[in-house]
Amino acid sequence: MILPALVEYYDRLEADPESTVPAYGWSVQKIGFVVVLNDDGSLHAIEPPPGSDVDSKKHFSLIVPGQSKPSGSGINPCFLWDNATYMLAQLPEDRKDAAWAWERFQAFKARHLALEAQIKDAAFSAICLFLRSWTPESVEQNQGELEKVSGFGVFRLRSAREYGHQSSAVTKYWNGLIDAHAFEGVSIPSLLTGLAKPPAILHEPKIKGVRGGQTSGTLIVSFNKDAFESYGKNKGQGRNSPVGITEAFRYCTSLNHLLGDAGHRSFVGDTTVVFWTAKPHPIESITGHMIGGVEDPATLRQLEAFLKSVRSGAPSDSQPAPETPFYILGLAPNASRLSVRFWHSGTVAAFAKRLADHARALDLSGAPDGYTFPSIRSIARETAVLKNGWPDEDRVPPRLSGELARSILTGAPYPRPLLSGVIQRIRAEGFVDASKRKGCKAAMHLRASILKACLTRDSTPNQHKVPMSLNKEHPAAAYQLGRLFAVLEKTQEDAYGGKLNSTIRSKYIGTASSTPSTVFPRILRLHTHHLAKIEHPGRRVNLEKLIGEIFSHIDSAAFPAHLPIEAQGLFFLGYYQQRQDLFTKKPSAEASPATA
Repeated sequence: MILPALVEYYDRLEADPESTVPAYGWSVQKIGFVVVLNDDGSLHAIEPPPGSDVDSKKHFSLIVPGQSKPSGSGINPCFLWDNATYMLAQLPEDRKDAAWAWERFQAFKARHLALEAQIKDAAFSAICLFLRSWTPESVEQNQGELEKVSGFGVFRLRSAREYGHQSSAVTKYWNGLIDAHAFEGVSIPSLLTGLAKPPAILHEPKIKGVRGGQTSGTLIVSFNKDAFESYGKNKGQGRNSPVGITEAFRYCTSLNHLLGDAGHRSFVGDTTVVFWTAKPHPIESITGHMIGGVEDPATLRQLEAFLKSVRSGAPSDSQPAPETPFYILGLAPNASRLSVRFWHSGTVAAFAKRLADHARALDLSGAPDGYTFPSIRSIARETAVLKNGWPDEDRVPPRLSGELARSILTGAPYPRPLLSGVIQRIRAEGFVDASKRKGCKAAMHLRASILKACLTRDSTPNQHKVPMSLNKEHPAAAYQLGRLFAVLEKTQEDAYGGKLNSTIRSKYIGTASSTPSTVFPRILRLHTHHLAKIEHPGRRVNLEKLIGEIFSHIDSAAFPAHLPIEAQGLFFLGYYQQRQDLFTKKPSAEASPATA
């Protein structure tokens, strides 16, 4: 289950001395300014926090009391932190009524003055003195500094190193308050543990960081309509899925932590993917590249070591503790809530095997220099039309990435839209249009690798084995027709000495791959003309021998009238592999047409 796994991850973070995960009743907020006070409560300065810059609006994270700032039109002051309107009566740029800001400051002041006698702390009393003395005239006098602040702020005494909300007296008061709140009210069995606990009406803090989701945060569990009410739970919201208040906080906090950590989060299309292990494990970083792609040199080296071990069959240093639980969660926005695109759980060993199977399926000889193992994101993008020289990620079918991830993680055949989508782009662009596509060589290899992987995983009965490199004896006619087309194109290029604006590929390859009988007779007649124009006799003879060898595997008198989608994939794979072979330097005794 998703929520128990996230609760366990919170426990892992809480046990890590280097982790900054907040405890229940606290939250991490972006702080943009600090109100520094003298011991008598007078204002010393309004300054940026360490590592921050007011002018650039670069904020830093700090654990503060309470959850996210309440939204809505009501008046809702926070405790010892808030925005400049509540803390200093600063009027926002989109407001003209100074009374509006002053009303919110008064609410902030009243909340804190009411607690002064109860908290009994010198630093807190100094903050209360400041709030009592702050007037509209103070706002005017400090307007220059106030106009620079943004985001949330906190208090600090000039004589103290800690912030106002970090004093022992304030911390003791706040923790006592939230402990009392956590166990008040009616208790019902929690779905996560079965123990009776007060249910969380809203599961907070809200989830932030999901691509396309609301910036204020969204919910993964919530009910808000009468149709969702059942068994007397007529107040809706979280009562239909009872989870304890502290449990809801823990799973929401750990999910927010994952979403905010680039090492545990990737984006694929409209899906935001998070992944984690029950204990720290190197496979987490490998998974990050497998899903979304990374450019971190250390991670790439780790991935290369993993792929090397896959190819050799030797154990990898990146696979210790094979029974460690491993989880992957895909989320997508859905109005004010989140939808779960996919969820997979298992062991590190099981996931490593799936990733290894995926790597083997994509493995193809002839990768160009600098080519890196493709991520799910880059694979899915090859189904999209070009925009500024690269595939337009916004045009990737919304569900394709999730289906692709699911097939990789379960070992199932790759989604059919992946194969058909890549073939559609190949047919439309003549495999790859070098004049429009950036990274042309890498794109050609990636597309051929995707075809090979899809055909390798295809469950069609009697499917021929898909070759990793050129197989001159492959029994499939479609594969041999692809080889033939590559040689016919090379003949045309040699005939004109590379001075062509376009070849038969740009005009005929799409039709040749789907309805060979309508195209091959025509391009074979052109081939006779092209062959006659080649002046080098040895090159001409080599091409004639190669075409004769290919024809020994196909019936030239009965070219297929139509090739199904799988056969089209074999056609393009045969074309690519033959094309690579033509441009690969051979020993002089068996020189290729490219070097003869």
